[in-house]
Amino acid sequence: MTADTRRFLNAAGEFLRADPARNTVILTVTEDLRVKAAASAGALFGWWQPEGEPAGAAFMHTPDYPLLLSGVSAPAAGRLAGDLTEARRRVPGVNASQEAADAFAAAWRDRTGATVTVYRRMRLFRLGELIPPGRWPDGTVRLAARTDRDLLARWFGAFAREVGDPPGQDHRGAVAERLGYGGITVWEAGGVPVSVAGRTRAVAGMVRVGPVYTPPELRGHGFASAVTAAVSRAALEAGLREVVLYTDLANPTSNAVYQRLGYRPVEDRVVLSFTTARRRLGFTRERTRGLRPAGRRRSRPVRRVHAAAGRHDPVVGGERGRAPASGDRGSGRRSGQPR
Repeated sequence: MTADTRRFLNAAGEFLRADPARNTVILTVTEDLRVKAAASAGALFGWWQPEGEPAGAAFMHTPDYPLLLSGVSAPAAGRLAGDLTEARRRVPGVNASQEAADAFAAAWRDRTGATVTVYRRMRLFRLGELIPPGRWPDGTVRLAARTDRDLLARWFGAFAREVGDPPGQDHRGAVAERLGYGGITVWEAGGVPVSVAGRTRAVAGMVRVGPVYTPPELRGHGFASAVTAAVSRAALEAGLREVVLYTDLANPTSNAVYQRLGYRPVEDRVVLSFTTARRRLGFTRERTRGLRPAGRRRSRPVRRVHAAAGRHDPVVGGERGRAPASGDRGSGRRSGQPR
């Protein structure tokens, strides 16, 4: 494990770039750190690398956000939970495939006594062939400008509150950073911005769209579909091979909209929240039942999930510019432990 972004990418970068869609968040967060030459204060990275072989899995954790796991086995996820509790690492949740998330959460709960709840279920989509909206709404598309900063900061804040993101984010800073690389597009009607779509920096031929936001009083006119289609088309015209986005599975509207634009499902993920007497990740959702440590019976799926509508680009692993360093953790790695 390491807090050094460069060391992490030297070890796990090839693995991450081999599947940029599934590894989109780790790639874009570390790219932001690389471009800004920022110290990752408080962040922790790790990878699994059998002796004599290349890295085969990775994780990233930024304080106050869920631990983010790439594709990893359930036993390895469970062992990682043990390592992090031994290191007294504060982890408010985990973002992973269902099996890996269950294994990590079971091990974490057994060691800490935390209550495990489902925070969000997400689906990763990748653009196939772009299908423009059947009917474009009134208006035009343009890149956001510095004169839009105040409005965009308010919209980013409204979006975060609507979807239940952790409070205290620096929305003005996030807007300023994205404006610096052309990462925000607005749809205007009558010369007034009515919808916005963000995008990440491009890395490994991939870009991720989000957040997408339209104020409640302006919804129902197709503005979000139009601005998303415009951002997607611009990414393709720039030569990017993969354009991806996340949706909240509790929001059937956004899932249907993106599929009509040509986005196709890639994988599902779950974010589990760990609640103790002192700490809580966002809203408490439905409590999970039947979690078992790795190697025992798998947990039953939660039957109902209550999630905020409108979630398009989950904040996971410090995606909103939390650019957190601490030194490497000690040696003594067991077989199957992440480096």
